Amino acid sequence: MAESQNQYTEESIRSLDWREHIRLRPGMYIGKLGDGSSMDDGIYILLKEVIDNCIDEYTMGYGKRVEITVAEGMVTIRDYGRGIPLGKVVDVVSKINTGAKYDSKAFQKSVGLNGVGTKAVNALSSYFKVAAFREGREKVAEFDKGILVKEYKEAATKEANGTLVVFRPDNTVFRNYHFIHEYIENQIWNYCFLNAGLQINFNGKNFVSKNGLLDLLQRKTNPDNLRYPIIHLKGEDIEVAITHTGDYGEDIYSFVNGQHTTQGGTHQGAFREAFVKVIRDFYKKDYEASDVRQSITAAVSVRVQEPVFESQTKTKLGSQYVWEGGPSMKSFVYDFLSKELDNFLHKNPAVAEALKKRIEQSERERKELSGIRKLANERAKKANLHNKKLRDCRIHLNDDPPAKNKEEFFQKQQESTIFITEGDSASGSITKSRNVETQAVFSLRGKPLNCFGLSKKVVYENEEFNLLQHALNIEEGLDGLRYNNIVIATDADVDGMHIRLLIMTFFLQFFPDLVKKEHVHILQTPLFRVRNKQKTIYCYTDEERQRAIKELGTKPEITRFKGLGEISPEEFAQFIGEDMRKDPVLLTHDAQIQKLLSYYMGKNTPDRQVFIIENLKVEKDLVGE
Repeated sequence: MAESQNQYTEESIRSLDWREHIRLRPGMYIGKLGDGSSMDDGIYILLKEVIDNCIDEYTMGYGKRVEITVAEGMVTIRDYGRGIPLGKVVDVVSKINTGAKYDSKAFQKSVGLNGVGTKAVNALSSYFKVAAFREGREKVAEFDKGILVKEYKEAATKEANGTLVVFRPDNTVFRNYHFIHEYIENQIWNYCFLNAGLQINFNGKNFVSKNGLLDLLQRKTNPDNLRYPIIHLKGEDIEVAITHTGDYGEDIYSFVNGQHTTQGGTHQGAFREAFVKVIRDFYKKDYEASDVRQSITAAVSVRVQEPVFESQTKTKLGSQYVWEGGPSMKSFVYDFLSKELDNFLHKNPAVAEALKKRIEQSERERKELSGIRKLANERAKKANLHNKKLRDCRIHLNDDPPAKNKEEFFQKQQESTIFITEGDSASGSITKSRNVETQAVFSLRGKPLNCFGLSKKVVYENEEFNLLQHALNIEEGLDGLRYNNIVIATDADVDGMHIRLLIMTFFLQFFPDLVKKEHVHILQTPLFRVRNKQKTIYCYTDEERQRAIKELGTKPEITRFKGLGEISPEEFAQFIGEDMRKDPVLLTHDAQIQKLLSYYMGKNTPDRQVFIIENLKVEKDLVGE
């Protein structure tokens, strides 16, 4: 490199203002950007940052209603709290480290403590408006990408006290973004479950919870699948709900100060340990921890003073203590459960007996599988030494962060992805075009087994399933999951659709938590390439194809992609990069997994036959040819 290009002088040193820094390094403030297809994508973090302020007002005793509208990419949020002090409206949304939450008397157990949230929303929005209403007066300001474009003078108003925020995420930052309303509804339900009595209206639909975490578990479980009625316990600064189901896995929802900690943290770890210890003490038997927690569905919420999160997106709690000079998180949770859960089980012997039977069932199943698991693990180790089924990446979801650049590392962990492909040509194309830091490829051999109705024994006896389980590192649950995104990448034909269903059946049958926590996605690759000598357009639907033909004019070249192997690595790089299109596999709150699998993957039922006949289409109908 020429010396002039490698100068390190005073001119090399640059200071960024708050807005520039957020826009240059958005991942430090909102995690990954994404296009809205994942529940932790940045557009939902923007939404959350504004709603969090409304919730903080509610928890302080001001305003019982929040109104949210999302339409055509524009978000409007109105609360009925105290309203931002009028003289500070502009500062609160545009001056970094400015806010009321530094005063612990005003916001004792708030979610946001560093004065960054709404500034990030402002800086990352192409349009941002804030209005505060207090005692018959209002103050309004409008911004463009964090820059103040219009500040209105204080004026009289008939509006009730509170704050209004309107914003449109900047599509140069969040490319091709779209809001999935199911994700927003899930966010809203969590706010309601954690703040019983709070009323939230979203696009005209009302959300409210009377019974907190009890309502949450009732929404997340099928009553016919519960082994015993939900246990609901409440104390000062802590609330838990617990039950066991007939499904595999361990499903724990954890919250801190109303924030859904999707990556857990010290409070969730404390609950898992404390629950096992209390159960062992109650039954006076040293059960295996995995047997106690197998098939558990639980929720735990704590209130903490000055919470310490491991990243700005607040998805993992790092606080070791509940408050300064107070108990450790472990002792706080254990003391609560050792008293309240122990009392509950003594007072409800039928529940205690049902819980014991579920634990002992898990114990029997584990012992029956122990020999098979040992052989399967040995086979997996040998296979990994000499096969090419897994082309791994460098950064994984459960890797320990480095001492420096933690925020950047956490962002890459959220981007960690494994593509599940079928066939050498498809896996070869993705392998050559992937980002080796964050994207891995697992290659299936042919169609996997339809495992509906089979026991977990088949996971260890079937080589494909066993190796996939090891690649994901989910044998003992999701704690060790190596990739945040599991992307099924199959051909856009009938066989590809069938393989997709078989993989989803495997996950839903044995690892439903992967789907419930929205780790599983379907890769969307273009069906058509339309081009002339000047321009190439990739089309994902027939409507896009028609528009491309119209745009390019007379007789463009049209290619129909049916197999992933037909797409060159150079082209594939465009489809799995920043603009990757993927659809999440979503379960509705009332979805009953076994009934769902029985309908789609069981023997031909009359209902399914009728559905197929009424909706029969040949492949050419699906692509408009």
